Amino acid sequence: MAANDTTPLIERRSIDYIPEAERHGRLLSQFTLWMGANLQITAIVTGALTVVLGGDVFWSLIGLLIGQLIGGGVMALHAAQGPKLGLPQMISSRVQFGVYGAAIPIVLVCLMYLGFTATGTVLSGQALGQLFGVSDSVGILIFASVIVLVTVLGYRVIHFIGRVASVIGVIAFVYLFSRLMSQTDVGALLQIRHFSWSSFLLAVSLAASWQIAFGPYVADYSRYLPSQTSSVKTFFAAGAGSVIGAQVAMVLGVFAAAMSNGQFAGHEVAYIVGLSGTGATAALLYFSIAFGKVTISGLNSYGSFMCIATIISGFRGRLEVTRLQRLVFVLVIVGAATLIALLGQHSFLGAFKSFILFLLAFFTPWSAINLVDYYCITRERYDVPALSDPNGRYGRWNLLGISVYVFGVLVQLPFISTKFYTGPLVAALGDVDISWIIGLVLPAAVYYVCAKKWHGTVPDHLILPKEQGALLTTDGLPAQA
Repeated sequence: MAANDTTPLIERRSIDYIPEAERHGRLLSQFTLWMGANLQITAIVTGALTVVLGGDVFWSLIGLLIGQLIGGGVMALHAAQGPKLGLPQMISSRVQFGVYGAAIPIVLVCLMYLGFTATGTVLSGQALGQLFGVSDSVGILIFASVIVLVTVLGYRVIHFIGRVASVIGVIAFVYLFSRLMSQTDVGALLQIRHFSWSSFLLAVSLAASWQIAFGPYVADYSRYLPSQTSSVKTFFAAGAGSVIGAQVAMVLGVFAAAMSNGQFAGHEVAYIVGLSGTGATAALLYFSIAFGKVTISGLNSYGSFMCIATIISGFRGRLEVTRLQRLVFVLVIVGAATLIALLGQHSFLGAFKSFILFLLAFFTPWSAINLVDYYCITRERYDVPALSDPNGRYGRWNLLGISVYVFGVLVQLPFISTKFYTGPLVAALGDVDISWIIGLVLPAAVYYVCAKKWHGTVPDHLILPKEQGALLTTDGLPAQA
């Protein structure tokens, strides 16, 4: 990252706007960050689920790729907002939901971060336990300590770790693929084709949900880029890194599960490392697995901190977060995730599948509303100072956005199929869960029609906070109401 020498190692900003003078970084950092975040063990496990739960190898790979492209497109559209607004992702939801109303999806996002941090901590604990010869529980505690440090340091450190993790991940995955190819006949696995709509759409849903789940925080890591950074290039940098990294990891998971003869579930990390043998090579792979999880777990914890600060600032006014407050927030977040990991480490795989699928019911409507509003209704013309003013342009509660969001969640219920809940229409569709498709398309269409007719006042230009004594728009003109 091409940061200025004066940029501090410990991040000073939290949820506030990033002034142009503090913008830094290159698009390559977006690619490496999201590739590093996806070249990791949880993505391998996600891919393996398609086979563990009865899917065919060939059609699972096709389904995963389709899901990556659909979900990755949604994720990358959120990423492109970061340089233009200079804000964390979820605070911009106040445009659609109101200054207070934005807390509704943000609370659910916090739960998502908590769940993903906990599940990642389980797998990292397994790796560190094997590496250091300690129990998985001790490994979980070691990993949690590292995540606290990374999250407190913030943006620059997370991007640096992402670059290192992408390099380590590429080396580790090339080696694992070579070992896998030498131990099994991949061509024979691909020739065994038993198409099933339910298994195919499960693969699509797993990959799509994986990518869409990044949407609530992807702009957090592009907001420091200069405001003139191309939106199209930001879209492709973040999207390509995430899609390529996730697809490579999930392909490895599919092949590993297919050749495991039922030995994968419950021993995910040990089985993957076992492909390489023992000794020093195995130790290095355990390290690469744990290090790879540092990136994504750091993203999750950092995103949780940003969301909590956003919720508090919405009800208390502008919030300046001190380093001590940041530390307290992070300790609470990581502590809660660690407790969940310690309690649920022995029932990980089934719970994880249900968790990530159930998440879609709450985040696809939010993504649909946010993207339609940003790209089709307001067309990037936000009043950034008004996002902190409950009495301003966006008000306390935006009933239109909240109503469409609730509609988007409820309309999915008949089509959801998880251990938590199964809708009444699932059996009629052959046990296929299509809720995420409903949750993307219908809320987007309803919000577009309603917002075109009843939207509030939209500024003529993107209005930014005062910089150097003047209230300016992105094109340097005086702001207009």
